[in-house]
Amino acid sequence: MKHTEELRGLDFEAGYIAVIDKPLHWTSTDVVRKIKFALHRLGYRKIKVGHAGTLDPLATGVLLVCIGRATKMVDALQAEEKEYVAEIRLGATTPSFDLEHPIDRTYPFEHVTREALDEALAALTGERLQEPPLYSAKKIEGTRAYEIARAGESVELRKALIRIYEMQVERFELPDLRLRVRCSRGTYIRSLAREIGEAVGSGAHLTGLRRTRSGGFTAENGWDLDFFLEKLQELETNG
Repeated sequence: MKHTEELRGLDFEAGYIAVIDKPLHWTSTDVVRKIKFALHRLGYRKIKVGHAGTLDPLATGVLLVCIGRATKMVDALQAEEKEYVAEIRLGATTPSFDLEHPIDRTYPFEHVTREALDEALAALTGERLQEPPLYSAKKIEGTRAYEIARAGESVELRKALIRIYEMQVERFELPDLRLRVRCSRGTYIRSLAREIGEAVGSGAHLTGLRRTRSGGFTAENGWDLDFFLEKLQELETNG
């Protein structure tokens, strides 16, 4: 657990990377906005704050919040390898590939064996093209894909080159799976869940996601967001 001494006497303008364990239902932008407001109260009126790698509201875990001159490192940090623990349910799909939207179609899943799953994961591992979910922040001619989707329009997103380094099965209790995934920048775990469902002759969607590592930064060495904000408030009060 992080502690206050790490922050005491720190010049945030010179640069600091806050490893935040993002709470469920918060957007990455919400986290940045909250931290920036707390820093404003500390006297950093024009400080830059940004994040290196978006996490969906339904995901938790490592969010790198770059403060001050550390914002120059955003691109380099985003490019580093990520690790996730993904909860996946076979037998049903949703438009957003996760729990943001209700189930739109059901499929049989009882036929799926551990051997079939292992074969599917092996086939999906390595470098390949992946289609992002339509309900994503990808831009199409300046408009976010999720805005187009919510307007009821259909559009095909350009596939992106990704790399899945490794997938380990941590739980196999049909219809539910838990996987640990090491992957490159730009990988959509929601899309991966969908792909796994198709590969085993079923459907699937993501029911939970936690980013456990981004580059060399891990969730175990991160700040709980409320605790981090509390410590910033203490610095404001006590100096």
